[in-house]
Amino acid sequence: MSLAVLYSRALSGMDAPEVVVEVHLANGLPSFTIVGLPETEVKESKDRVRAAIQTAQFEFPARRITVNLAPADLPKEGGRYDLPIALGILVASGQLPNKQLAQYVIAGELALTGHLRPVRGALAMTFHLRASTQAQTALILPIENAAEASLVEGVTVYGANHLLEVCAHLSGKQALAVSTQTLPTPVNHSADYAEVKGQIRAKRALEIAACGQHSVLMRGPPGTGKSMLAQRFSSILPSMNTQEALESAAILSLNGQYPAQLWKQRPYRAPHHTASAIALVGGGGVPRPGEISLAHHGVLFLDELPEFDRKVLEVLREPLESGHITISRAARQATFPAQFQLIAAMNPCPCGYFGHFNQRCRCTPEQIARYQAKISGPLLDRIDMNIEVPALKPEEIAQSQAAESSQAIQQRVEAARASQLARQGKPNAALGPLELADHCQLNERATHLLQAAMHKFGLSARAYHRVLKVGRSIADLAQNSLIEETHIAEALQYRRYEKH
Repeated sequence: MSLAVLYSRALSGMDAPEVVVEVHLANGLPSFTIVGLPETEVKESKDRVRAAIQTAQFEFPARRITVNLAPADLPKEGGRYDLPIALGILVASGQLPNKQLAQYVIAGELALTGHLRPVRGALAMTFHLRASTQAQTALILPIENAAEASLVEGVTVYGANHLLEVCAHLSGKQALAVSTQTLPTPVNHSADYAEVKGQIRAKRALEIAACGQHSVLMRGPPGTGKSMLAQRFSSILPSMNTQEALESAAILSLNGQYPAQLWKQRPYRAPHHTASAIALVGGGGVPRPGEISLAHHGVLFLDELPEFDRKVLEVLREPLESGHITISRAARQATFPAQFQLIAAMNPCPCGYFGHFNQRCRCTPEQIARYQAKISGPLLDRIDMNIEVPALKPEEIAQSQAAESSQAIQQRVEAARASQLARQGKPNAALGPLELADHCQLNERATHLLQAAMHKFGLSARAYHRVLKVGRSIADLAQNSLIEETHIAEALQYRRYEKH
């Protein structure tokens, strides 16, 4: 038979559309052509495939070889098509049987020796194979990818080390072993809040933020513990469920990473303030996820917030609202999830010591206003909570009294988050405007207080909704079904830096 048809999967953002690999052998002068919008890496597979077939002691046909990667309008990139192209040539030349190919999705990069190298996005491929209605029910992948791909239940995954192993499996001589993966035991790598002395008010605010998944901006002089608090924030977040862990691992898989030792650990990303907008939200000729997507279901910490380029910070506005980012390019478009929790930190002035008890600051009011104005009003309006982290006096630092542990705080957070999921199926920060009326009910005194605050401080409609959501989280921590005046009063304290 001079025609072989195999199936693989491409990558387009978080999607893995089906790719049909058609290999045809015809008479004529020997040639090797790949069509179907291949990128440079795919075009170069001709040399890898030829060497791998010859090294494996198969005959490379001296005929006119045409490989079509359909659909033709979908860009193809990476080395994932090496293995299906090599198998297609062997099937089309009669060196392998043509049976049962339709049940497999095949992907893998070939070394010149015939060994298989891992590819990106194995988890994304498995997710979409499970959800598809196609005839394929099994995956053949490099052994390094098989472990992570088998995390998704309902799909049979075979792992192989060499082209010869795949050929033996397809010819019925020696079946590949089905890859099984026992879910790793979660290991807590986070530091503990017990190490942070003082800062009771800041810890209280961060507990509220963890409860309702609210974004936070911390302000304070250098050395007051802002970075310590942020680095330990993930230790008080609710434990990840299996679906969240799989989604987080799938995004890492798109970048060719799968750190099994971080299974069910909330991602913590802390890009430097020199990061570009593309590094933050993702992009490139072939769109890759950025920091906000790599922080999906976790924490994005932006230290020294005013030092980031203003244009870079402005790209955060839409993802903070929508929970996803769509990257549009002339040739393609990709959408990545970005349900991250923003924790930011900044100094109060250029020298950093405005409001410090040592009175070292000599910045003028104009300098302070100009420094704080680097953060735009629309971005500040989207940050739920603004808190102060003041400098500790020497006697406070010297206190040996142990602080509350992260585990104790996490227990309260998990109880409050469980009540939110039971009541509305999502964290408070994700509530829509229409859902606020049902789930954020205020008593009469709280209603009057919030209305008075709107008039006095000129709160926007978005700020009004965010105060309601923070108040709802405070009430959940207090195990109150109704939002009371004290809850709204505390929530309003976290909007005091909204206007410069």
